[in-house]
Amino acid sequence: MFGEMVDFEAGDATAGGYLATPEGSGPGIMVIQEWWGLAPQIKSVCDRLAENGFVALAPDLYHGELAGHSEMDKAGELMSTLPPDRATRDMSGAIDYLLKNPNVDGVTVGVVGFCMGGMLSLLIAASEGERIAAVAPFYGAPLGDNEPDWTNLTARIEGHFASVDDFFPPDLVSELESKLKELGKEVTFNIYPETGHAFANEENPLGTYNSEIAEIAWGRVLEMFNKELGRG
Repeated sequence: MFGEMVDFEAGDATAGGYLATPEGSGPGIMVIQEWWGLAPQIKSVCDRLAENGFVALAPDLYHGELAGHSEMDKAGELMSTLPPDRATRDMSGAIDYLLKNPNVDGVTVGVVGFCMGGMLSLLIAASEGERIAAVAPFYGAPLGDNEPDWTNLTARIEGHFASVDDFFPPDLVSELESKLKELGKEVTFNIYPETGHAFANEENPLGTYNSEIAEIAWGRVLEMFNKELGRG
């Protein structure tokens, strides 16, 4: 496994991100950050995916800005001031980069995102259509007024949500799951009992890390990506 920072074209601009590559080739996965930014933990997610045979790229949506786990106000400001059009452009550019990468197999990619990134993973899947085959949002989704037009969504979705979460309440998450199923989308939202927001972040920024549930969720993520991206 090899990890490095890379630059890539994003529309008429340039973006950057962290790329982890396995030995040999593999399917491409875009990893979308939490509200902290492109933190070491997000890079470790890319590394974990590469160790499992995937080429993983996490675009730096904050363009170098980063908030520490003790800086929740800064993280909230970075998230609220992130230009939506730039984020969409950077994520689309990251998909372009993966699909053009000689180490990437296939003509579709998977996406996994956390918190803010979970929400963005579903938004970009609705925007990119058939270029994305599978999406794994963790404790984040576009709810209420944040919902996109789901017409072009074709990816399989398996989400991982907390049962105690003021950021993304589980009842609203379940409502979105029902709506997407009614629209004919292939979606499953797992809401794990006795878990809190960020339960899969091993750095435990909110005191909610649950190693047992995190491993269950990751097993499901890898199983879906292997199947939907042609390795299963």
